[in-house]
Amino acid sequence: MKINYRIPLFVIATVAMLTATFSFGVYMGYSRGPAVTKVLSIINKEPTVATTADFDTFWKTWNLLKEKSIYSKDVSDQDRVWGATAGLASSMGDPYTVFFPPKENKLFTEQIQGSFGGIGAELGMKDKILTVISPIKDTPAWKAGIKKGDKILKINNISTTDMTVDKAISIIRGPEDTSVTLTILHTDERQTHDLKITRAKIAIPTIDTESLDGGIFLIKFYSFSENSANLFRDALVKFGNSGSHKLLLDLRGNPGGYLDSAINIGSWFIDEGKTIVTEDFGSGDKKPIVYRSHGPKVFNDSLQFVVLVDGGSASASEILAGALQENHVATIVGEQTFGKGSVQELINVTPETSLKVTVAKWLTPNGTSISLKGLTPDVKVPYTLKDVDAKRDPQMDKALEILKARP
Repeated sequence: MKINYRIPLFVIATVAMLTATFSFGVYMGYSRGPAVTKVLSIINKEPTVATTADFDTFWKTWNLLKEKSIYSKDVSDQDRVWGATAGLASSMGDPYTVFFPPKENKLFTEQIQGSFGGIGAELGMKDKILTVISPIKDTPAWKAGIKKGDKILKINNISTTDMTVDKAISIIRGPEDTSVTLTILHTDERQTHDLKITRAKIAIPTIDTESLDGGIFLIKFYSFSENSANLFRDALVKFGNSGSHKLLLDLRGNPGGYLDSAINIGSWFIDEGKTIVTEDFGSGDKKPIVYRSHGPKVFNDSLQFVVLVDGGSASASEILAGALQENHVATIVGEQTFGKGSVQELINVTPETSLKVTVAKWLTPNGTSISLKGLTPDVKVPYTLKDVDAKRDPQMDKALEILKARP
């Protein structure tokens, strides 16, 4: 038996209206919903740690860049992730915390493991500007007239604004006998200078000694290398054999280096058990590590000791100078030091990427953070460009004056 079944028109109209309403609701829900729901085919989208951060802005920006940017087709999604991760590292506000994507990580690994050509200048960040901590004696940078405190505004005409120290170093370094052009702003000058410098293999000097008038023995210390403590010990033997009790240690332009060298050197001047430096890990659960003098102290209270520092004295130089100053062993003369008092750890994030992160800060024996402002000398003496041009050294003159005045 055949049955004719007709659906009333009002029912069809109702269903059509409901379907349209549902579709519009789905569309509105999709368009107004979390931006992450529009991002498809991405793995590891959910964080593995608890957070109350709102990621919707991130995903909205992700989608807008894909839809609007004229460069979108030239940038892969994975490159966007590397860029976002690098931005996450920079959000710490620490110029020494850096994420290395695959290409940059490969370059960084090659640089710290192999030999390279460079210009011979230690770089750091000062007030968010790429700054020369110190040029190394007799290197291309030294011969080109680069000075401590110089600001590097461009490298090969590329602006250094927002450039990390590691990125700058990777551009400056290169094959020997090739050149790099730096746009430099000298301290106390308003006119920039373009310096074309030929790269060379850098041999870092460590130590020089000299007997000066007035029975003063000078140790010029250039870097805290792996073998520097042994070389410093040899210099102290010369000092002992000289019959002098007046020692002048010049740490100006010394960018630092091995922590162990600073502790070993300090231990020859500071009573055993006294604090040399503290490694502070912040407000977390990890307790500070106190590095103390392990002795033996080889000099008695008759030692007359002056240490020269300047804006090029950094890291291990500041650790040693701060320990000698606050343990009342030496008088510090010169200018405010650079303020590079932090500890970095290199961590492999993936097999192809890594993160260099600041994990601790160095504190002087009195608990002062070296990273904040550096060390303040007991006797402040400026050293200006006019002094350089006139070939005079008021800091050295003051140090010698202090030592000569003592019995």
